Amino acid sequence: MTDRKCERWALVLMALFAWGSAAAAAAGEPAAHIVVADGQFHLGGRRIWINGANTPWHEWNDFGGKFDPAWWDAHFAALHEAGINATRVWISCSGDVGIRIDADGLVSGATPEYWRDLDRLFAIAAGQRIFVQATLMSFDNFKDNHAHHRQWRRWLASDRAIDSYVDTFLVPFLERYGQSPWLWSIDLMNEPDWVFENAECGRISWERLQAYFARAARAIHRHSAVLVTVGMAMPKYASDTGRGCRGNRISDQALRARVDDPGARLDFYITHYYDWNGEHWGVAPYLTPTAYGLPADKPAVIGEITARGTAGHTPAQDYEAAFAHGWQGAMAWTSNGVDKMGDLTQLDPATRAFRDRHPELVRPEGN
Repeated sequence: MTDRKCERWALVLMALFAWGSAAAAAAGEPAAHIVVADGQFHLGGRRIWINGANTPWHEWNDFGGKFDPAWWDAHFAALHEAGINATRVWISCSGDVGIRIDADGLVSGATPEYWRDLDRLFAIAAGQRIFVQATLMSFDNFKDNHAHHRQWRRWLASDRAIDSYVDTFLVPFLERYGQSPWLWSIDLMNEPDWVFENAECGRISWERLQAYFARAARAIHRHSAVLVTVGMAMPKYASDTGRGCRGNRISDQALRARVDDPGARLDFYITHYYDWNGEHWGVAPYLTPTAYGLPADKPAVIGEITARGTAGHTPAQDYEAAFAHGWQGAMAWTSNGVDKMGDLTQLDPATRAFRDRHPELVRPEGN
């Protein structure tokens, strides 16, 4: 397909998406974004709790690759039926497909096929009423077993290259989807902890990671009402007080040291929890976020947690405990079993039970 034909098809899809959004609003669906208020998430003036999941990919690097709209539509329908109101999608898994990056790490936007696939994803999300947290990239971008890892390491080393990504990819992404309430948040990077710690990911400094986070957060806050976060693997680099922690590398102060702008900030914290974390910081769903080591200045979500349940607990117990201890959401890894950590078979009873106990928190906008 030529670029011109792809652009025409994208315009058609955008028109259909806009029509669908107007119809959804007329049907009583959200006309505004999820926001932070009083340390919680709110939608249309009412509290919402993220009864969530991760659907990171179906085929690795789906967008601009082997995106299957029929599969995503059916799976999002199953999520809604299971009481899930939000899921996390990696819109680029390793930066090898869809995003145009040259040998020097300069980015020049995305392919027409990439935009076409994302158009379809957000139309599906609106149709099935699933809020999407879009993860822009992962530590995988920098990992030495991926084709473009050298380009992404050069990208992160250069303010100019980061700006090229913001200007030619992130801002167009926001212009295209930032008005949709179904894009509820953007996760700037999955588990940057490993980019800093692991030789296979380059052992890149926090200063360079912060340079990206600050520039991206500033752009998102300038161009949209979408919430911003970073999917941290553990409290170690997100806490000034937790046991064995090395300081909050994603605080407002840390980001504004790189970009002096009020938009250089996160809106909420995400931490990932697996049983190995519990050996260091305790079992997250059964502690308050501050007892787990996170700062108290922003809401906190458990952005990954095994769909099979933490050691000695069921997923239903984990979700209810997370709510009772002041977390503002839980998002199991995964709904579709891509990483062999459980799937909707194990998760469905938990999210369905939570919805049935707290319907007004899961769907404040209605069924």
